[in-house]
Formats: sequence, structure tokens, C-alpha cells
Amino acid sequence: MSTPKPATPQLKLSVQFATRDYPEHRALLPRAALLRWVKATLFADAELTLRFVDTEEGRSLNRTYRHRDYATNVLTFAYAQDETDPVSGDIVLCCPVVEQEAGEQNKPLAAHYAHLIVHGVLHAQGYDHEDEDDAQEMEAIEIELLDRLGFPNPYL
Repeated sequence: MSTPKPATPQLKLSVQFATRDYPEHRALLPRAALLRWVKATLFADAELTLRFVDTEEGRSLNRTYRHRDYATNVLTFAYAQDETDPVSGDIVLCCPVVEQEAGEQNKPLAAHYAHLIVHGVLHAQGYDHEDEDDAQEMEAIEIELLDRLGFPNPYL
């Protein structure tokens, strides 16, 4: 008798490109790749939105919700109130910041996006990096998932 496989988490994914300024990013991020990256990171059913934005929107969201007056690479808005709620959230990626960081870190843009999407999806599922132990756990999960997806360790 074989052991039943655990059910694959179900995903409802919305993808929004809120800026037309980065057509090369959109071309680099086909829906199939985004689905693969998000699904690889899910441990439960989820309803998520990936939103790709410009500096102005990224800065406005960071200022409004985190009280930091600059655009950041990724923001995750997780909506589950506790562990019993389904995973739901919005993951906002700021295209110019992601592009700048990839260049500064000598990383392919797709690899940096994959890392930040994995990072954001983990946040949507309740992971954080507020203390050293949590940060180490989250980084280890990211490294393992990215390796399975064919990307190098983003922390090297």
C-alpha cells in the first residue's frame, strides 16, 4: 500500500503590471514562471496578487504602511488574521528598485525577482525576519526553494 501524496496547494494568482515603464521586466516575467515560483513556495492554499509598480507607487505604499519615505524592493500585505485563515495577500514589487539592486549585486534580474517573490510569498504565509532565529530560518527556506527552482543562493 502506498502512502498518499500530500495535496498540492491550490493557488489563485492575480498578476498586475501597474507601470508601462518596464516592458523588459514584463517580458522577463511570463505568467508561467511567476506561477512556478509562487507554487514552489506555498505550504497551503492561497489567493495572492503580484503587483509590479514604479518608484512613485512603491514609495507611496512604503510611506503609508511602513512609515518609511522611500521605495523598497518588495512589500507584502498579508491578510490572514491567524493560522486558520486561508493565505491571502498582495505582494508589491518595485521594478526600478529591483533592477537597481540586481545590477549592484551582479545578479540576473530574473534571479532577483525570483528571490523577492519567494521572500514575499513566505511573508504572506506568516514568516518574518524580525529576530535572528526567524531570519536564519527564513533565509534557509529561501535558499532551499531557490535551489530547487534553479537559482543560486541569493545571500552569497
